[in-house]
Amino acid sequence: MDYTIVIPARFASTRFPGKPLADILGKPMIQHVYERAIKSQAAQVVIATDDKRIEEVALAFGAQVCMTSSEHLSGTDRLQEVAEQLGLADDHIVVNVQGDEPLIPPTVIDQVARNLAENNQASIATLCEPISDLDDLLNPNVVKVTTDNTGLALCFSRAPIPWPRDAFNQKQMPTQLPEGFEWLRHIGIYAYRVSLLNQYVTWDAAPIELTESLEQLRAMHYGKRIHVASALEAMPAGIDTPADLERLVNHLTSLH
Repeated sequence: MDYTIVIPARFASTRFPGKPLADILGKPMIQHVYERAIKSQAAQVVIATDDKRIEEVALAFGAQVCMTSSEHLSGTDRLQEVAEQLGLADDHIVVNVQGDEPLIPPTVIDQVARNLAENNQASIATLCEPISDLDDLLNPNVVKVTTDNTGLALCFSRAPIPWPRDAFNQKQMPTQLPEGFEWLRHIGIYAYRVSLLNQYVTWDAAPIELTESLEQLRAMHYGKRIHVASALEAMPAGIDTPADLERLVNHLTSLH
């Protein structure tokens, strides 16, 4: 299976400006992500950025870099530009690996690419993991997903889906997850066929996408199917804030 990894890396960030270049034990974060990605079975790994500082650092540690427009509204738009620059065929698979996941297991990158290759009815593939805590089920920052019996997504939402009517229809909210259902947390790694990327950038944003602030809902709004599978390995949390970075550095330091 031939596929390409693209790592979008923006310098601008509301919560953490310059995040891709943040130091983790002597290496910039983007280098940690890149070194994880090249351990996968991907045919090529490309860092996509609109910032010369990131380009300079990435080239220095030997990465292939695509400079992209600073006008993109989403990572999916940036991926499509990279696919176009590289001249990738419509049926080629591109995996989006976030530039703020320095501990991402190469196994799950290969998994999501393979899942898309093996499921012709899907245009996108992604992963999930079980939710084991009530707070996570209720947390809007934890995206939930439901699937049909073939592993195709029914819906993604920041709300608890499905809603456990009987358990939550009480005067006092339960203190633990209701029994009888396995709630799933969506993991934000995606594999796309290039043909889907080319279509995606022509579509207007969908009302449900704008309401939930979840861009994968645009593809579903336009009738495309998304394959979802449980990740083969636990996915460490990404780095969203300087506090997240500090915790990671402390953890890695304690292992040495």
